Amino acid sequence: MSYLEYNVKTVPSGLRKVLYVNWALVLLLAATASVGFLMLYSVAGGRSDIWAEPQMKRFAVGTVVMLAIGFVPIWFWRNISGLAYFGALVLLVAVEFFGDIGKGAQRWLDLGPLRLQPSEIMKIALVMFLAAYYDWLDVKRTSRPLWVLIPVVVILAPTLLVLKQPDLGTAILLLAGGGIVMFVAGVSLWYFGTVIALVGALVFAVFESRGTDWQLIEDYQFRRIDTFLDPGSDPLGAGYNITQAQIALGSGGWAGKGYMQGTQSRLNFLPEKHTDFIFTTLAEEFGFVGAFSLLVLYILIIVFCISSALANRDRFSALLTFGVAGTFFLFFTVNMGMVTGLMPVVGVPLPLVSYGGTAMIILLAAFGLVQSAHIHRPR
Repeated sequence: MSYLEYNVKTVPSGLRKVLYVNWALVLLLAATASVGFLMLYSVAGGRSDIWAEPQMKRFAVGTVVMLAIGFVPIWFWRNISGLAYFGALVLLVAVEFFGDIGKGAQRWLDLGPLRLQPSEIMKIALVMFLAAYYDWLDVKRTSRPLWVLIPVVVILAPTLLVLKQPDLGTAILLLAGGGIVMFVAGVSLWYFGTVIALVGALVFAVFESRGTDWQLIEDYQFRRIDTFLDPGSDPLGAGYNITQAQIALGSGGWAGKGYMQGTQSRLNFLPEKHTDFIFTTLAEEFGFVGAFSLLVLYILIIVFCISSALANRDRFSALLTFGVAGTFFLFFTVNMGMVTGLMPVVGVPLPLVSYGGTAMIILLAAFGLVQSAHIHRPR
């Protein structure tokens, strides 16, 4: 035992947890959220009360939630992972019958002072449940068909419910997030190859179903695909959003036009400039340098999570940390790919930067699980 480790162990247990917090990760999250505060102030035309201040308050609450979750022993989160998953599943079913409708989608539950989006909770509950499942399962059984079928059903159940809302972006994140946990747990690559082949067949079926009685996705989702393949085919209609986003991205150049000087956002050409397309505002005002700097912050968050997972000898903690890191990676990758035209527009916000309540709190709660795994890892 080193001198430093000995001195830490002599500190009272409550204070010791504070010392064990991954403070570098907390600072990275705060720095990333601060980028969001700046951009929300900018897109509101220099007013903080519209989006920036509410976002700051949510981040403050979320940070407290993150630390509170982090101080709870990791075994507690392992034990309630099943309850979290099935509770989120019940909420998704409730959305089907009692959910509020907004912008053509039924995704929210109105709980009086709180408007809850259960699909956001499911993103993390699914990772928790799969991590607990593979922690319980004998490693030798990981790739046996029966034991692979169980997590597949666990993943597909909420995915299908979310698709009915409809919310293609979140459905993709659920599938991919669950797949990441299965991959890290050691499931055979043959299964993933089979899934890729089935996805290819599904994509073919989706295109074949267009205009038929058995059409598999909504018309607006087909329009998004058309826009993705050829944004210039309808620049004033379905292709307007991505066309304006690409103009903003290109006009930013190397160093950008300057803070609060982005014409695309200030003249309201950019759609959803405070949520899904906020990255384009950043790129217009701060150019390649600003966009790349945000990407570096995201990558550093992933690196700190992965290093914590690799150093953790508790299987549940390691899988949970990998799962949260993978889900976070999917968040910003899909959003950036979406607004740059590399992926279809599926309505995924930029984590910690886009304006949003449920998404911000749930994401910080997920990093609270990462902190719990880090603080309580075997030493």
